[in-house]
Formats: sequence, structure tokens, C-alpha cells
Amino acid sequence: MSSYDLTGRKALVTGGAQGLGAGIAEALAAAGAAVVIGDVQEEAGRAGAEALQKSGATAGFVRLDVTDEEDWEAAVAMCVEELGGLDIVVNNAGVEISGLIGDLDPHDVRRMLDVNVVGVALGLKHAFRTMRPGGPSGRGGAIVNVSSVAATIAFPGIGGYAATKSAVDRLTRVAALESGKLGYGVRVNCVYPGLVPTAMGMQLAQDMQDLGLWPSAEAAVGEVVGRTPLGRLGEVADMADAVVFLASDAARFITGAGLPVDGGMGM
Repeated sequence: MSSYDLTGRKALVTGGAQGLGAGIAEALAAAGAAVVIGDVQEEAGRAGAEALQKSGATAGFVRLDVTDEEDWEAAVAMCVEELGGLDIVVNNAGVEISGLIGDLDPHDVRRMLDVNVVGVALGLKHAFRTMRPGGPSGRGGAIVNVSSVAATIAFPGIGGYAATKSAVDRLTRVAALESGKLGYGVRVNCVYPGLVPTAMGMQLAQDMQDLGLWPSAEAAVGEVVGRTPLGRLGEVADMADAVVFLASDAARFITGAGLPVDGGMGM
């Protein structure tokens, strides 16, 4: 059996209705895990779960606003009841609102803090309470948080976003330490994705043009590729495979780590 085989594992992926989250859900399912997609986009989320079911996977959908404590409680309870436990949580849901620091909109920053930081913190909280000894699942597990290459480099126009993704990195490491100290049996790691040409990634490139930082979205993308030793943008599969690795037994002695999946951009 491969160390990447997740047969019998139960996973929850936040922001799993589209983009990187959908790719992560697909990759976990392909590795054998039962997967619940948690998202505020109900139509897309249900369609994604149905597509996974048609591929032969055990899958479901739950409406999950990651900033809402009651939504987290309901989502985790649904996973335990319908899947029979919870072994993997991927805190992927996030928002990116570009802007120059000199023109900073506090409402935009608060929105990113709420989703990207509070949302991940609540995910850690409820995953711990479910997976730790005495919890409803109670057999340990793995949490993978999605940070960003923005947490490891300086790039104009994304100051607020970079700050929130840096916070995800710190939350990951503190959570890993607490889990170990308290005997939870839960590994906690994060990934730093590079730019991926999803809707969110391409909007970011367009924002760079709109902010006057590059003459075109294409030029902004070219800047990213030029800074990347592997000479290309990332693909959803690049990021999803890294998450599967960190969730699997191949990473059984890895916790509190941040894995760059950025083609070398953040080195």
C-alpha cells in the first residue's frame, strides 16, 4: 500500500466549491478519502460533491461560512455523523483583496482577517476538539492550512493579504506545538502556494494592472514567472498533491512545517 493511500480517512475541505479547494477535494478523493466540501457557495459545492460521487468517491457538501462558529460546529458534526469520523481538515477558504497600503481600506483588511485568519483559527479549534482523545472522532489526524507564497516574499499591492497569510503560518506552528504538548495526536502543517491561474489568481493579476503597478495583467504574470526558478505558474494539481502528501502517512513525522509549493519563488 502506498504511503499516500488515504483509504478509510475522512476529510473536510473548506472553500472546496471551486479553484484550489475543488482540486484539493478531488485529489483527496482520488487518494481514497471520503470528502466533505464546506463552502458558502451552495450550488457549486453540491455540484462538486456530486461529481466526486459519480467518480466513485464518498462525498458530501455542507454549507460552511468559516467565520461562523455555529457553522463550524454543524459542519464537523455532519462529517462525524455521515462519514463516521474526521481525520483530515484542510483550511483552504480565503479571500484576496488587492490594494496599495497608501490607499488602504480598513473594511477590506478586516474582511481578509475575518476569513483568512479567524476562519483558519476556528478550523483549528474545531478540528482539535473533534480529533483529540475524548472527541467525537478521537483518533488524531492531520490539518493542512493553506497559506501563500505571499507570506514568504514582498510583493506590491497585497500588503493586507500577505499579512493574513503570514498569520496563517504562525497559527500553524503554534497549533502544532499545542497539539504535541497536549497529546492530541494531530499533525498541523501548511502549504505556501505560488500563483495559480484560477479565477482568484487571474483577478490578482488584473488588480496589479488596475493599481498601476504593471502595464497589463500579462506583464504582472510575466513578473511572477520571471521570479520563479522553475519558469512557470503553478497548477492546481501541484498544490493539491502537496496537501495529499501532508495529510498522508508519508508525512507522519512532519508537523509545524510550511511547505513551499511555489516553483522556488519564495526561496
